[in-house]
Amino acid sequence: MAVTLESPESAGCATEQGELSSRAAAEAYIGGVCFKLGPPALIGAELEWLTVQGECSASGPSAAPRPQLSALADALGPYAPRSIAPDSPALALPGGSRVTLEPGGQIELSSAPYGAAAQLCDRLRDDARMLRKLLESRSIRTVSVAADPDRRPKRLLQLPRYRAMERSFGGIGPFGKLMMCNTAATQVSVDAGADRADVTARWSALYAVGPALLAAFACSPALRGAPPGTWASQRMRAWLRLDNTRTRPPVLDWADPIAAYGRWALDVPLLCVRRPDGGAERGNGDCAEWSAPPGATFADWLCGALDDEVGRRPGISDLDYHLTTLFPPVRASGHLEVRYIDAQPGDAWTVPVHVIDALMSSPAVVAEAGSIAAPLAGRWVDAARYGLADPDIRAAAVALLRLAAEHTATDDAARAVESAAKRCRHGRTPTEDDTEHSPEPTETAL
Repeated sequence: MAVTLESPESAGCATEQGELSSRAAAEAYIGGVCFKLGPPALIGAELEWLTVQGECSASGPSAAPRPQLSALADALGPYAPRSIAPDSPALALPGGSRVTLEPGGQIELSSAPYGAAAQLCDRLRDDARMLRKLLESRSIRTVSVAADPDRRPKRLLQLPRYRAMERSFGGIGPFGKLMMCNTAATQVSVDAGADRADVTARWSALYAVGPALLAAFACSPALRGAPPGTWASQRMRAWLRLDNTRTRPPVLDWADPIAAYGRWALDVPLLCVRRPDGGAERGNGDCAEWSAPPGATFADWLCGALDDEVGRRPGISDLDYHLTTLFPPVRASGHLEVRYIDAQPGDAWTVPVHVIDALMSSPAVVAEAGSIAAPLAGRWVDAARYGLADPDIRAAAVALLRLAAEHTATDDAARAVESAAKRCRHGRTPTEDDTEHSPEPTETAL
């Protein structure tokens, strides 16, 4: 869930003291900070795994206790995130990836950005191997599943952000805590675009191809604690059942994503309001309550409607933080962060990395991908529920993967993506694939 936002160079968005002068200034700031313009050149990825500690169980891949936070901190040493080790230097692993922890003990590697998908995969694969070795020193194992089929949700991180999040989502149903504690994803990030027109094309294509790629890589049919129902991606089901204002922006109506994202973000209800104890978010003891006034938006806070409840107006740092509490299928974070792909078995996460890289490789490919997927635009629920069993979604998934295979940067990537296209054509999920993407023996896979 972590995202890094950098302030834009442009003037006029806010005062020198970091105060936001108006809604228009806030919208302009969001447009500058969330969409960095320049020729697309870089790609990054984030990988998440469930974690268990102790002996393997025959009853299920995750049927073992969650690790103790102290054991995770000991295992990670200087690479431990400050959320569990406040004095840690939080060093990057040798390949440039940084380790973070999700509320239920899921562990995440966030790569450095690279100029080539193959280089990204090599470095991230090496860092994942080192991470597993570090964890094994304290009998902690990673589990390559996108939804926990065995354990009830349990929040390990006691940070105020997650307390406020659990409280907010708890009023909607069980999916908030399930999403926070029992799911894992593969996320791929690409540059926003060279100019506003390029951003619009890339943004629109990533949303259009989303349902088909969600189905192509869906592999989370079981999630303990979820209401009954057969779903190809229980992970995405959980996301779709959260606060729709936060997870489903009306992108089909957006002619200019840069402007529309700012308007949308300001009208999303506040998930939390940070209180004066700045050390609390780093895990330094108790803190003031971070809950936000129910239903209040950032725009409400900005215009003074929350002066009595909050006692202050928001600044740039508050807006930056609010942006990290938005969870759309594609999030603008300076780059474009694709968030709709399940965690994959073993090293098969490299396939969606190559697919996204190929589909964004040129304006012509972006346009063709968007055209292929256009009939499926907005069919997120169908893709999560039926996956490749839906013939229209399956056909689009195969066509997109074949297009990607034609435009990958290496022969190895082309073969891997073509193999995934063949799998999809036969309606098989990534966990049913019998090709070279089998789990490594050091991991547990569903």
